[in-house]
Amino acid sequence: MYTTPKTGRTGRGRVISALAKDRLGVPAVTYFAVSMGSPLLATAGVITTGYAITGQVGIPVGFVVMAAVLALFCVGYVTMAPYVPNAGAFNAYISKGLGRPAGVAAGWMALLSYNAMQVGLYGALGDAAKPLLQAWFGVDIAWWVIALIGWAVVAVLGMQHIDLNGKVLAVLLAAEVLVILVYAVSSLFHPAEGGPSFAALEPSHLFEPGVGALLALALLAFIGFETAVVFSEEARSPGRTVPVATFVALGVMSVLYLLASLAMSVAAGPANIGAMAHEHGSGLVFHLAGQQLGPVMVGIGRFLYFTSVLACMIAVHNTAARYAFAMGRERVLPAVFGQTSHRNSSPKIGSISQSVLGLAVIVVYAVIGGDPLRDLFYLWNSAGALGILILLTLTSITVLVFFARNPSREPFFRRVVAPAISSVCTVIALVLVLINLDKVFDLPASSPVLLAIPGAYVLIAVLGLLWGLHLRAHRPDIYANIGLGAKSAARTGLGLGLGSPEEQQ
Repeated sequence: MYTTPKTGRTGRGRVISALAKDRLGVPAVTYFAVSMGSPLLATAGVITTGYAITGQVGIPVGFVVMAAVLALFCVGYVTMAPYVPNAGAFNAYISKGLGRPAGVAAGWMALLSYNAMQVGLYGALGDAAKPLLQAWFGVDIAWWVIALIGWAVVAVLGMQHIDLNGKVLAVLLAAEVLVILVYAVSSLFHPAEGGPSFAALEPSHLFEPGVGALLALALLAFIGFETAVVFSEEARSPGRTVPVATFVALGVMSVLYLLASLAMSVAAGPANIGAMAHEHGSGLVFHLAGQQLGPVMVGIGRFLYFTSVLACMIAVHNTAARYAFAMGRERVLPAVFGQTSHRNSSPKIGSISQSVLGLAVIVVYAVIGGDPLRDLFYLWNSAGALGILILLTLTSITVLVFFARNPSREPFFRRVVAPAISSVCTVIALVLVLINLDKVFDLPASSPVLLAIPGAYVLIAVLGLLWGLHLRAHRPDIYANIGLGAKSAARTGLGLGLGSPEEQQ
Protein backbone atom coordinates (compact mmCIF):
# COMPACT_ATOMS: atom_id res chain seq x y z
CA MET A 1 0.00 0.00 0.00
CA TYR A 2 1.15 3.53 -0.61
CA THR A 3 -0.07 7.10 -0.82
CA THR A 4 0.71 9.15 -3.87
CA PRO A 5 1.92 12.72 -3.46
CA LYS A 6 -1.04 15.11 -3.24
CA THR A 7 -2.83 13.94 -6.36
CA GLY A 8 -3.33 10.23 -5.86
CA ARG A 9 -5.38 7.86 -3.74
CA THR A 10 -4.33 5.04 -1.50
CA GLY A 11 -4.28 1.62 -3.12
CA ARG A 12 -2.62 -0.45 -5.78
CA GLY A 13 -3.27 0.25 -9.45
CA ARG A 14 -5.06 3.57 -8.99
CA VAL A 15 -4.34 6.28 -11.51
CA ILE A 16 -1.99 8.97 -10.26
CA SER A 17 -0.89 12.22 -11.84
CA ALA A 18 2.25 13.33 -10.04
CA LEU A 19 5.88 12.82 -10.90
CA ALA A 20 8.28 11.43 -8.30
CA LYS A 21 9.55 14.17 -5.98
CA ASP A 22 13.06 14.78 -4.64
CA ARG A 23 14.71 12.19 -6.92
CA LEU A 24 17.21 14.34 -8.84
CA GLY A 25 20.09 16.48 -7.62
CA VAL A 26 22.21 18.93 -9.61
CA PRO A 27 24.43 16.23 -11.20
CA ALA A 28 21.50 14.11 -12.41
CA VAL A 29 19.61 17.07 -13.92
CA THR A 30 22.84 18.21 -15.57
CA TYR A 31 23.36 14.74 -17.06
CA PHE A 32 19.93 14.92 -18.69
CA ALA A 33 20.51 18.40 -20.06
CA VAL A 34 24.00 17.71 -21.47
CA SER A 35 22.98 14.30 -22.80
CA MET A 36 20.21 16.01 -24.78
CA GLY A 37 22.99 17.87 -26.60
CA SER A 38 24.97 14.63 -26.99
CA PRO A 39 28.44 16.24 -27.19
CA LEU A 40 30.07 13.48 -29.24
CA LEU A 41 27.13 13.34 -31.65
CA ALA A 42 27.33 17.12 -31.98
CA THR A 43 31.08 16.89 -32.60
CA ALA A 44 30.86 14.15 -35.23
CA GLY A 45 27.56 15.21 -36.78
CA VAL A 46 26.76 18.88 -36.23
CA ILE A 47 30.25 20.38 -36.31
CA THR A 48 31.44 18.43 -39.34
CA THR A 49 28.15 19.14 -41.12
CA GLY A 50 28.61 22.81 -40.35
CA TYR A 51 32.05 22.87 -41.90
CA ALA A 52 30.78 20.95 -44.92
CA ILE A 53 27.63 22.86 -45.85
CA THR A 54 28.16 26.45 -44.69
CA GLY A 55 31.45 27.02 -46.47
CA GLN A 56 32.67 28.78 -43.34
CA VAL A 57 35.63 28.11 -41.09
CA GLY A 58 34.14 30.24 -38.31
CA ILE A 59 32.23 27.44 -36.60
CA PRO A 60 34.14 27.96 -33.29
CA VAL A 61 33.34 31.68 -33.11
CA GLY A 62 29.73 30.79 -33.90
CA PHE A 63 29.70 28.63 -30.77
CA VAL A 64 31.13 31.50 -28.73
CA VAL A 65 28.40 33.87 -29.88
CA MET A 66 25.59 31.36 -29.40
CA ALA A 67 26.90 30.44 -25.93
CA ALA A 68 26.86 34.13 -24.94
CA VAL A 69 23.31 34.59 -26.24
CA LEU A 70 22.07 31.48 -24.46
CA ALA A 71 23.82 32.52 -21.23
CA LEU A 72 21.82 35.75 -21.27
CA PHE A 73 18.70 33.74 -22.03
CA CYS A 74 19.43 31.49 -19.04
CA VAL A 75 19.62 34.46 -16.65
CA GLY A 76 15.96 35.34 -17.19
CA TYR A 77 14.94 31.72 -17.72
CA VAL A 78 16.16 30.51 -14.33
CA THR A 79 15.05 33.71 -12.59
CA MET A 80 11.48 32.92 -13.61
CA ALA A 81 11.86 29.17 -12.89
CA PRO A 82 10.65 29.30 -9.24
CA TYR A 83 7.40 30.82 -10.49
CA VAL A 84 6.91 27.93 -12.95
CA PRO A 85 7.30 24.56 -11.16
CA ASN A 86 5.97 22.57 -14.10
CA ALA A 87 7.31 19.61 -16.10
CA GLY A 88 6.19 21.35 -19.30
CA ALA A 89 8.66 24.23 -19.36
CA PHE A 90 7.98 26.26 -22.50
CA ASN A 91 4.19 26.04 -22.34
CA ALA A 92 4.13 26.86 -18.63
CA TYR A 93 6.41 29.88 -19.07
CA ILE A 94 4.54 31.27 -22.06
CA SER A 95 1.16 30.69 -20.38
CA LYS A 96 2.23 32.94 -17.52
CA GLY A 97 3.72 35.64 -19.72
CA LEU A 98 1.84 35.75 -23.02
CA GLY A 99 -1.44 34.15 -22.00
CA ARG A 100 -2.88 30.66 -21.78
CA PRO A 101 -3.82 30.30 -25.49
CA ALA A 102 -0.22 31.11 -26.42
CA GLY A 103 0.90 28.58 -23.80
CA VAL A 104 -1.19 25.86 -25.42
CA ALA A 105 0.36 26.69 -28.80
CA ALA A 106 3.85 26.64 -27.27
CA GLY A 107 3.25 23.26 -25.65
CA TRP A 108 2.12 21.70 -28.91
CA MET A 109 5.12 23.23 -30.72
CA ALA A 110 7.51 21.91 -28.06
CA LEU A 111 6.04 18.42 -28.33
CA LEU A 112 6.39 18.54 -32.12
CA SER A 113 10.00 19.77 -31.84
CA TYR A 114 11.20 17.18 -29.34
CA ASN A 115 9.39 14.38 -31.15
CA ALA A 116 11.08 15.41 -34.40
CA MET A 117 14.44 15.19 -32.66
CA GLN A 118 13.59 11.87 -31.04
CA VAL A 119 12.64 10.09 -34.26
CA GLY A 120 15.62 11.55 -36.11
CA LEU A 121 18.02 10.06 -33.58
CA TYR A 122 17.04 6.52 -34.57
CA GLY A 123 18.72 7.17 -37.91
CA ALA A 124 21.87 8.43 -36.22
CA LEU A 125 21.96 5.33 -34.00
CA GLY A 126 21.88 2.98 -36.98
CA ASP A 127 24.56 4.99 -38.78
CA ALA A 128 26.80 5.01 -35.68
CA ALA A 129 26.60 1.25 -35.10
CA LYS A 130 27.08 -0.04 -38.68
CA PRO A 131 30.86 0.64 -38.93
CA LEU A 132 31.39 -0.88 -35.48
CA LEU A 133 29.65 -4.12 -36.39
CA GLN A 134 31.53 -4.31 -39.68
CA ALA A 135 34.90 -3.73 -38.00
CA TRP A 136 34.35 -6.03 -35.03
CA PHE A 137 32.31 -8.87 -36.47
CA GLY A 138 32.48 -8.42 -40.23
CA VAL A 139 28.70 -8.23 -40.53
CA ASP A 140 26.57 -5.72 -42.36
CA ILE A 141 23.28 -5.24 -40.52
CA ALA A 142 20.56 -2.93 -41.78
CA TRP A 143 20.43 0.34 -39.86
CA TRP A 144 16.79 -0.18 -38.94
CA VAL A 145 17.56 -3.44 -37.13
CA ILE A 146 20.03 -1.56 -34.93
CA ALA A 147 17.49 1.24 -34.49
CA LEU A 148 14.88 -1.25 -33.29
CA ILE A 149 17.27 -2.59 -30.63
CA GLY A 150 17.97 0.94 -29.45
CA TRP A 151 14.25 1.68 -29.53
CA ALA A 152 13.59 -1.26 -27.20
CA VAL A 153 16.24 -0.10 -24.71
CA VAL A 154 14.85 3.44 -24.63
CA ALA A 155 11.25 2.21 -24.36
CA VAL A 156 12.09 0.07 -21.32
CA LEU A 157 14.14 2.77 -19.58
CA GLY A 158 11.40 5.32 -20.21
CA MET A 159 9.12 3.33 -17.93
CA GLN A 160 11.63 3.14 -15.06
CA HIS A 161 12.47 5.44 -12.15
CA ILE A 162 13.87 8.74 -13.39
CA ASP A 163 16.97 8.37 -11.22
CA LEU A 164 17.83 5.06 -12.93
CA ASN A 165 17.83 6.90 -16.24
CA GLY A 166 20.05 9.53 -14.66
CA LYS A 167 22.60 6.93 -13.53
CA VAL A 168 22.76 5.39 -17.00
CA LEU A 169 23.31 8.83 -18.52
CA ALA A 170 26.04 9.65 -16.01
CA VAL A 171 28.16 6.69 -17.13
CA LEU A 172 27.60 7.25 -20.84
CA LEU A 173 28.17 11.00 -20.64
CA ALA A 174 31.41 10.76 -18.65
CA ALA A 175 32.86 8.40 -21.24
CA GLU A 176 31.99 10.54 -24.26
CA VAL A 177 33.26 13.75 -22.65
CA LEU A 178 36.57 12.05 -21.93
CA VAL A 179 37.03 10.90 -25.52
CA ILE A 180 36.17 14.38 -26.87
CA LEU A 181 38.87 15.90 -24.65
CA VAL A 182 41.45 13.31 -25.70
CA TYR A 183 40.68 13.79 -29.40
CA ALA A 184 40.70 17.59 -29.14
CA VAL A 185 43.98 17.82 -27.22
CA SER A 186 45.58 15.43 -29.71
CA SER A 187 44.39 17.50 -32.70
CA LEU A 188 45.68 20.73 -31.15
CA PHE A 189 49.12 19.12 -30.81
CA HIS A 190 49.00 17.76 -34.38
CA PRO A 191 48.32 20.86 -36.50
CA ALA A 192 48.18 20.79 -40.28
CA GLU A 193 51.31 21.57 -42.26
CA GLY A 194 52.50 25.11 -41.65
CA GLY A 195 51.73 25.09 -37.92
CA PRO A 196 48.61 25.75 -35.87
CA SER A 197 46.13 28.32 -37.16
CA PHE A 198 43.40 29.88 -35.03
CA ALA A 199 41.77 31.74 -37.90
CA ALA A 200 38.49 30.00 -37.03
CA LEU A 201 38.17 32.30 -34.01
CA GLU A 202 38.29 35.56 -35.99
CA PRO A 203 35.10 37.62 -35.40
CA SER A 204 35.04 38.63 -39.08
CA HIS A 205 33.46 35.24 -39.86
CA LEU A 206 30.24 36.53 -38.30
CA PHE A 207 29.79 38.94 -41.20
CA GLU A 208 30.24 36.44 -44.01
CA PRO A 209 27.41 34.94 -46.10
CA GLY A 210 25.81 31.93 -44.47
CA VAL A 211 26.11 33.14 -40.89
CA GLY A 212 22.45 32.21 -40.31
CA ALA A 213 23.19 28.58 -41.10
CA LEU A 214 26.25 28.75 -38.86
CA LEU A 215 24.19 30.01 -35.91
CA ALA A 216 21.44 27.46 -36.55
CA LEU A 217 23.92 24.60 -36.46
CA ALA A 218 25.47 26.00 -33.30
CA LEU A 219 22.03 26.13 -31.71
CA LEU A 220 21.33 22.54 -32.80
CA ALA A 221 24.37 21.43 -30.80
CA PHE A 222 23.18 23.31 -27.69
CA ILE A 223 19.64 21.90 -27.71
CA GLY A 224 19.07 20.31 -24.32
CA PHE A 225 20.50 22.93 -21.98
CA GLU A 226 16.98 24.32 -21.54
CA THR A 227 15.51 21.01 -20.36
CA ALA A 228 16.70 21.27 -16.77
CA VAL A 229 13.47 23.11 -15.99
CA VAL A 230 11.46 20.14 -17.32
CA PHE A 231 12.70 18.09 -14.34
CA SER A 232 11.89 20.76 -11.73
CA GLU A 233 9.06 18.73 -10.19
CA GLU A 234 11.42 15.80 -9.65
CA ALA A 235 14.40 17.84 -8.46
CA ARG A 236 15.58 18.31 -4.91
CA SER A 237 15.36 22.00 -3.98
CA PRO A 238 14.33 23.04 -7.51
CA GLY A 239 15.00 26.70 -6.72
CA ARG A 240 18.69 25.83 -6.52
CA THR A 241 18.99 22.64 -8.57
CA VAL A 242 17.43 23.95 -11.78
CA PRO A 243 19.46 27.20 -12.11
CA VAL A 244 22.76 25.53 -11.22
CA ALA A 245 22.16 22.57 -13.55
CA THR A 246 21.13 24.88 -16.40
CA PHE A 247 24.27 27.01 -16.21
CA VAL A 248 26.56 24.01 -15.64
CA ALA A 249 25.08 22.24 -18.67
CA LEU A 250 25.49 25.31 -20.86
CA GLY A 251 29.05 25.82 -19.61
CA VAL A 252 30.07 22.22 -20.24
CA MET A 253 28.58 22.26 -23.74
CA SER A 254 30.24 25.59 -24.58
CA VAL A 255 33.71 24.42 -23.60
CA LEU A 256 33.40 21.07 -25.36
CA TYR A 257 32.04 22.48 -28.62
CA LEU A 258 34.53 25.33 -28.80
CA LEU A 259 37.44 23.01 -28.10
CA ALA A 260 36.28 20.27 -30.48
CA SER A 261 35.50 22.59 -33.41
CA LEU A 262 38.72 24.57 -33.01
CA ALA A 263 40.85 21.43 -32.69
CA MET A 264 39.30 19.99 -35.85
CA SER A 265 40.12 23.17 -37.75
CA VAL A 266 43.69 23.22 -36.45
CA ALA A 267 44.32 19.58 -37.36
CA ALA A 268 42.85 19.83 -40.86
CA GLY A 269 43.88 23.41 -41.55
CA PRO A 270 41.35 26.24 -42.12
CA ALA A 271 41.82 25.99 -45.90
CA ASN A 272 41.11 22.25 -45.96
CA ILE A 273 38.50 21.71 -43.24
CA GLY A 274 35.49 22.21 -45.54
CA ALA A 275 36.71 19.77 -48.18
CA MET A 276 37.69 17.17 -45.57
CA ALA A 277 34.28 17.48 -43.89
CA HIS A 278 32.61 16.89 -47.26
CA GLU A 279 34.79 13.86 -47.90
CA HIS A 280 34.54 12.14 -44.51
CA GLY A 281 31.21 13.41 -43.15
CA SER A 282 30.55 12.30 -39.58
CA GLY A 283 33.70 10.19 -39.73
CA LEU A 284 36.03 13.21 -39.94
CA VAL A 285 36.76 13.34 -36.23
CA PHE A 286 37.60 9.61 -36.26
CA HIS A 287 39.71 10.01 -39.39
CA LEU A 288 41.83 12.63 -37.66
CA ALA A 289 42.04 10.53 -34.50
CA GLY A 290 43.19 7.55 -36.55
CA GLN A 291 46.06 9.55 -38.01
CA GLN A 292 47.11 10.83 -34.60
CA LEU A 293 46.23 8.14 -32.05
CA GLY A 294 45.86 4.87 -33.94
CA PRO A 295 43.04 2.39 -34.57
CA VAL A 296 42.42 1.44 -30.93
CA MET A 297 41.38 4.98 -30.00
CA VAL A 298 39.27 5.19 -33.13
CA GLY A 299 37.41 2.03 -32.09
CA ILE A 300 36.83 3.41 -28.61
CA GLY A 301 35.63 6.70 -30.04
CA ARG A 302 33.22 5.05 -32.47
CA PHE A 303 31.75 2.93 -29.69
CA LEU A 304 31.26 6.00 -27.50
CA TYR A 305 29.73 7.80 -30.49
CA PHE A 306 27.14 5.03 -30.56
CA THR A 307 26.52 5.28 -26.80
CA SER A 308 26.29 9.08 -27.02
CA VAL A 309 23.43 8.76 -29.50
CA LEU A 310 21.76 6.25 -27.19
CA ALA A 311 22.17 8.63 -24.24
CA CYS A 312 20.66 11.45 -26.27
CA MET A 313 17.71 9.25 -27.20
CA ILE A 314 17.08 8.45 -23.51
CA ALA A 315 17.17 12.13 -22.56
CA VAL A 316 14.95 13.30 -25.43
CA HIS A 317 12.46 10.49 -24.77
CA ASN A 318 12.14 11.50 -21.11
CA THR A 319 11.75 15.17 -22.01
CA ALA A 320 9.07 14.57 -24.65
CA ALA A 321 7.19 12.22 -22.33
CA ARG A 322 7.12 14.88 -19.60
CA TYR A 323 5.79 17.50 -21.98
CA ALA A 324 2.97 15.15 -22.97
CA PHE A 325 2.34 14.39 -19.29
CA ALA A 326 2.24 18.06 -18.29
CA MET A 327 -0.25 18.94 -21.01
CA GLY A 328 -2.38 15.87 -20.34
CA ARG A 329 -2.52 16.72 -16.66
CA GLU A 330 -3.86 20.15 -17.54
CA ARG A 331 -6.28 18.65 -20.13
CA VAL A 332 -4.62 20.53 -22.99
CA LEU A 333 -4.07 17.04 -24.40
CA PRO A 334 -6.38 14.10 -23.64
CA ALA A 335 -6.40 13.47 -19.89
CA VAL A 336 -4.95 9.98 -20.30
CA PHE A 337 -1.55 11.56 -20.98
CA GLY A 338 -1.65 12.97 -17.45
CA GLN A 339 -1.26 9.53 -15.89
CA THR A 340 1.90 8.31 -14.19
CA SER A 341 2.91 4.81 -13.21
CA HIS A 342 1.79 3.77 -9.72
CA ARG A 343 5.10 1.87 -9.36
CA ASN A 344 7.66 4.59 -10.08
CA SER A 345 5.75 7.79 -10.97
CA SER A 346 7.14 7.82 -14.53
CA PRO A 347 4.91 9.49 -17.17
CA LYS A 348 3.51 6.17 -18.35
CA ILE A 349 1.24 7.11 -21.23
CA GLY A 350 3.53 9.88 -22.45
CA SER A 351 6.42 7.41 -22.56
CA ILE A 352 4.41 4.73 -24.35
CA SER A 353 3.20 7.22 -26.95
CA GLN A 354 6.79 8.28 -27.71
CA SER A 355 7.77 4.65 -28.14
CA VAL A 356 4.86 3.96 -30.49
CA LEU A 357 5.77 6.99 -32.60
CA GLY A 358 9.43 5.97 -32.76
CA LEU A 359 8.54 2.45 -33.84
CA ALA A 360 6.24 3.75 -36.58
CA VAL A 361 8.91 6.05 -38.02
CA ILE A 362 11.58 3.33 -38.02
CA VAL A 363 9.24 0.98 -39.87
CA VAL A 364 8.24 3.62 -42.44
CA TYR A 365 11.84 4.61 -43.22
CA ALA A 366 12.88 0.97 -43.41
CA VAL A 367 10.12 0.31 -45.98
CA ILE A 368 10.78 3.37 -48.16
CA GLY A 369 14.56 2.97 -47.96
CA GLY A 370 15.34 6.46 -46.65
CA ASP A 371 18.92 7.37 -45.80
CA PRO A 372 19.22 7.14 -42.00
CA LEU A 373 21.69 9.99 -41.59
CA ARG A 374 20.54 12.59 -44.09
CA ASP A 375 16.82 11.86 -44.53
CA LEU A 376 16.07 10.88 -40.95
CA PHE A 377 18.63 12.28 -38.51
CA TYR A 378 19.78 15.52 -40.08
CA LEU A 379 16.45 16.64 -41.55
CA TRP A 380 14.30 15.82 -38.50
CA ASN A 381 16.77 17.14 -35.95
CA SER A 382 17.26 20.38 -37.85
CA ALA A 383 13.48 20.75 -38.00
CA GLY A 384 13.30 20.19 -34.25
CA ALA A 385 16.02 22.78 -33.65
CA LEU A 386 14.04 25.36 -35.63
CA GLY A 387 11.05 24.78 -33.35
CA ILE A 388 13.18 25.12 -30.23
CA LEU A 389 14.67 28.39 -31.53
CA ILE A 390 11.14 29.77 -32.02
CA LEU A 391 10.26 28.75 -28.46
CA LEU A 392 13.47 30.23 -27.04
CA THR A 393 12.59 33.52 -28.72
CA LEU A 394 9.05 33.50 -27.34
CA THR A 395 10.30 32.55 -23.87
CA SER A 396 12.81 35.42 -23.81
CA ILE A 397 9.97 37.84 -24.54
CA THR A 398 7.79 36.05 -21.98
CA VAL A 399 10.27 36.67 -19.16
CA LEU A 400 10.22 40.41 -19.90
CA VAL A 401 6.43 40.53 -19.98
CA PHE A 402 6.01 38.38 -16.88
CA PHE A 403 8.18 40.55 -14.64
CA ALA A 404 6.68 43.74 -16.08
CA ARG A 405 3.22 42.48 -15.06
CA ASN A 406 4.36 40.92 -11.78
CA PRO A 407 6.68 43.25 -9.86
CA SER A 408 9.22 41.35 -7.79
CA ARG A 409 12.41 41.87 -5.83
CA GLU A 410 14.50 40.09 -8.44
CA PRO A 411 17.55 42.14 -9.50
CA PHE A 412 16.91 44.53 -12.40
CA PHE A 413 19.59 42.92 -14.55
CA ARG A 414 18.06 39.45 -14.18
CA ARG A 415 14.44 40.44 -14.83
CA VAL A 416 14.90 43.20 -17.43
CA VAL A 417 18.37 43.73 -18.90
CA ALA A 418 19.38 40.12 -19.63
CA PRO A 419 15.96 39.09 -20.99
CA ALA A 420 15.80 42.21 -23.17
CA ILE A 421 19.20 41.55 -24.75
CA SER A 422 18.33 37.86 -25.10
CA SER A 423 15.05 38.73 -26.84
CA VAL A 424 16.79 40.93 -29.41
CA CYS A 425 19.51 38.34 -30.04
CA THR A 426 17.16 35.39 -30.41
CA VAL A 427 14.89 37.34 -32.78
CA ILE A 428 17.94 38.21 -34.91
CA ALA A 429 19.09 34.57 -34.84
CA LEU A 430 15.63 33.36 -35.86
CA VAL A 431 15.45 35.80 -38.77
CA LEU A 432 18.93 34.80 -39.97
CA VAL A 433 18.01 31.13 -39.78
CA LEU A 434 14.81 31.65 -41.80
CA ILE A 435 16.69 33.65 -44.41
CA ASN A 436 19.29 30.88 -44.74
CA LEU A 437 16.90 27.95 -44.38
CA ASP A 438 18.16 26.25 -47.56
CA LYS A 439 21.67 26.07 -46.10
CA VAL A 440 20.39 25.01 -42.69
CA PHE A 441 18.65 21.99 -44.22
CA ASP A 442 21.18 21.58 -47.02
CA LEU A 443 18.39 21.58 -49.61
CA PRO A 444 17.83 23.40 -52.93
CA ALA A 445 16.19 26.78 -52.52
CA SER A 446 13.20 25.48 -54.52
CA SER A 447 12.56 22.51 -52.23
CA PRO A 448 8.99 22.44 -50.84
CA VAL A 449 10.40 21.15 -47.55
CA LEU A 450 11.69 24.67 -46.84
CA LEU A 451 8.08 25.86 -46.70
CA ALA A 452 6.61 22.73 -45.20
CA ILE A 453 8.69 22.70 -42.00
CA PRO A 454 8.08 26.33 -40.91
CA GLY A 455 4.52 25.92 -42.15
CA ALA A 456 4.01 22.95 -39.83
CA TYR A 457 5.00 25.09 -36.84
CA VAL A 458 2.70 27.90 -37.95
CA LEU A 459 -0.17 25.44 -38.37
CA ILE A 460 0.34 23.77 -34.98
CA ALA A 461 0.64 27.19 -33.32
CA VAL A 462 -2.62 28.40 -34.89
CA LEU A 463 -4.40 25.19 -33.87
CA GLY A 464 -3.04 25.54 -30.34
CA LEU A 465 -4.21 29.12 -30.08
CA LEU A 466 -7.66 28.18 -31.34
CA TRP A 467 -7.88 25.30 -28.88
CA GLY A 468 -6.85 27.60 -26.05
CA LEU A 469 -9.53 30.10 -27.04
CA HIS A 470 -12.06 27.28 -27.29
CA LEU A 471 -11.21 26.19 -23.74
CA ARG A 472 -11.56 29.77 -22.51
CA ALA A 473 -15.04 30.04 -24.03
CA HIS A 474 -16.41 26.57 -23.32
CA ARG A 475 -14.29 24.96 -20.57
CA PRO A 476 -13.25 27.74 -18.18
CA ASP A 477 -12.48 25.17 -15.47
CA ILE A 478 -9.77 23.60 -17.65
CA TYR A 479 -8.63 26.96 -19.02
CA ALA A 480 -8.01 28.33 -15.52
CA ASN A 481 -5.56 25.49 -14.78
CA ILE A 482 -3.32 25.88 -17.82
CA GLY A 483 0.24 26.44 -16.65
CA LEU A 484 -0.42 25.44 -13.03
CA GLY A 485 1.35 22.08 -13.21
CA ALA A 486 0.70 19.79 -10.24
CA LYS A 487 -1.74 22.33 -8.79
CA SER A 488 -4.05 21.76 -11.74
CA ALA A 489 -4.36 18.07 -10.90
CA ALA A 490 -4.97 18.83 -7.25
CA ARG A 491 -7.74 21.29 -8.13
CA THR A 492 -9.59 19.22 -10.71
CA GLY A 493 -8.61 15.60 -10.19
CA LEU A 494 -8.17 15.48 -13.98
CA GLY A 495 -11.36 13.52 -14.29
CA LEU A 496 -9.23 10.40 -13.88
CA GLY A 497 -10.91 8.86 -10.91
CA LEU A 498 -8.77 10.75 -8.42
CA GLY A 499 -11.65 11.81 -6.27
CA SER A 500 -12.46 15.23 -4.96
CA PRO A 501 -9.77 17.65 -3.78
CA GLU A 502 -10.80 16.82 -0.22
CA GLU A 503 -10.12 13.13 -0.83
CA GLN A 504 -6.72 13.90 -2.29
CA GLN A 505 -5.40 15.85 0.70
